[in-house]
Amino acid sequence: MAFLTHFPIAPIHHHSSSLFTRFILSSKPKTLLILTALSSTSTIKPSSSLETLQDISITEQPPLQIAKEKLFIPPETELSSEKPPRILKGSNIVLSKYARDAQVISAEFVKSSVETEACPSDGSPEFALVGRSNVGKSSLLNSIVKRKKLALTSKKPGKTQCINHFRINDSWYLVDLPGYGYASAPNELRKDWNKFTKDYVLNRSTLVSVFLLIDASIPAKKIDLEYASWLDQNQVPMTIIFTKCDKRKKKKNGGKHPEENVQDFQDLISEYFEAVPPWIMTSSVTNQGRDEILLHMSQLRNYWLKH
Repeated sequence: MAFLTHFPIAPIHHHSSSLFTRFILSSKPKTLLILTALSSTSTIKPSSSLETLQDISITEQPPLQIAKEKLFIPPETELSSEKPPRILKGSNIVLSKYARDAQVISAEFVKSSVETEACPSDGSPEFALVGRSNVGKSSLLNSIVKRKKLALTSKKPGKTQCINHFRINDSWYLVDLPGYGYASAPNELRKDWNKFTKDYVLNRSTLVSVFLLIDASIPAKKIDLEYASWLDQNQVPMTIIFTKCDKRKKKKNGGKHPEENVQDFQDLISEYFEAVPPWIMTSSVTNQGRDEILLHMSQLRNYWLKH
């Protein structure tokens, strides 16, 4: 079952600075739809044949009752009262006509940069992964491309110190940005990371969206809320990726299940945001959310290329 937001939000409007539809908070009554969730075990045909939504094989699941106003509706996507939309499992994202060519065929490390001007200049679209140190960023990147050691993983937080570009299918990039919030890093180094990371996010013309990683196995952190708020204030397109959703804390020790932490985080960002971004629950251990991330990236990427 997908876990979605539980605070009321009003009819949608389009924001000119963003690739995605924005939602505005309101107290208007909710409209409920019966939606079919895509299973994370859904199969995706090779990219050469993945041209329409009909090419996606779906494992049917019981319908979910979800408020229409809580969905992320991609551009040029209309909801029909006669035909319920399909949403990606473990997310609030509606599948659009742009969801194609989602499979990863090839992946290779290209270069590391310490300034935006040194990043690849071929004009290909890119998605940046950013999050608090030790959130599981490198592990998620490896899971997405199904390569165990494409991105270096370390038990010591703060090892990613550059803007690392990975070329996917020789046509687009995944970008691993330095983690934030690692107190043990030297102060001067933290300042450098902060400067060139923010410069990249604000000035990179080929950046389609930032994927902000949040650890769902622990309660929300203030620094994550602040980073999400900063992205929103600067009108940077963003998707929240909840990581480590396979971890189950023991209730008797005061721990919460990932679903509860996900809900708590959404409740908290409602205080910062006038709009709720798309989000996906993931696990690098079980590969939960991998297909959903790739489908979401594909529809954002294909819309970006068209426009």
